[in-house]
Amino acid sequence: MNAPNDDTVAVVVRQWQSVAPGIDTGPMELIGRVNRCAALLQQAEEAPLRREGLTRAEFDLLGALRRTGHDLSPGELVRETFSSGAAVTKRLRRLQERGLLERRGDTRDRRAAQVRLTGAGRALVDRLMPEQLAYERSVIGGLGEDERRELSAGLARLLGQLEGRIGRPVEGGRGA
Repeated sequence: MNAPNDDTVAVVVRQWQSVAPGIDTGPMELIGRVNRCAALLQQAEEAPLRREGLTRAEFDLLGALRRTGHDLSPGELVRETFSSGAAVTKRLRRLQERGLLERRGDTRDRRAAQVRLTGAGRALVDRLMPEQLAYERSVIGGLGEDERRELSAGLARLLGQLEGRIGRPVEGGRGA
């Protein structure tokens, strides 16, 4: 029987501890919760991005173009959004089909392309960014200011450690 305040990860941890007593589930407790939170946020029907038919990764790409203030190559978008080249190519195609961005050939190198927001893409990002931030603020509204600061600082330390070990970020690249 689950305790009234149990989250999904607590149930899984208890199950593991019952079949493998003494196992250290500490990493699972942290990483499992981070992953579960990310999945729930991605699936949230009421999220502004989802209502607009955008994934977070697509919005990050649009956001990179908006926040840098200039055209970017697909390779630069790979670095700015921490995505694979194939994923960026797929997202670019989808967003271009929606009329949110356009690709232009580079005048110096015909093999290279530059990507820019269209007027519709800029307007969408400018409208959605405050809505998405308000939504995210409401999602974390149950945490006090000190809890949010502490959680953010802890996650920043974890992210810094992971980026140093697993993926080297480009200076200035941080998603939307």
